[in-house]
Amino acid sequence: MKNVFIINGHQKYPFSEGKLNASLVKKTHDFFKGRGYDIATTTMEDSYDIKEEIEKFKQADIVFLQTPLNWMGVSWSFKKYIDEVFSMGMMGEMSDGDGRNSAEPKKNYGLGGKLKGTYMLSVTANAPKEAFNNPREDFFGGLSEDDLLRPMHLNFKWFGLEPLPTFMAYDVMKNPEIDSDFKRFEAHLESNFK
Repeated sequence: MKNVFIINGHQKYPFSEGKLNASLVKKTHDFFKGRGYDIATTTMEDSYDIKEEIEKFKQADIVFLQTPLNWMGVSWSFKKYIDEVFSMGMMGEMSDGDGRNSAEPKKNYGLGGKLKGTYMLSVTANAPKEAFNNPREDFFGGLSEDDLLRPMHLNFKWFGLEPLPTFMAYDVMKNPEIDSDFKRFEAHLESNFK
């Protein structure tokens, strides 16, 4: 039996209650439950124990992060989680420090990860799809979604996890297409977890 660890990284704001992120987490939970996976979850709005969170990562074959795009990154509550859980995990349980050793102290930075498995990012964003991958759009200047999310990809790589394709729900506040997003999301899960 496989294990999946689902993280809801949403932080509530007066203009964003987190219903879409919660709905995508529920769809993810139901998808994996229907395939017989053991499921662990964490929600940023709830309390958590750092040691238990490290164990969830160690047991996971798949780590699934559902998050809004907040100021070109993750929410402050998930950043706090990273600072607490990842910092403790890199002390030997999830990685051997930064991967370097005394024999070759200038090599292999960031490659000490001990985790085996994959991760997927699923992101809700106010930005329209057309803002990405387009050098004529001045703000992102041709950046892709994954270029923007590079810090999160590097965080997971630090611990040895391999990426799966990112899912993005676009323009969720000004021009939402929720039904279409749900269909695309279900197809995304199906194509990546056959």
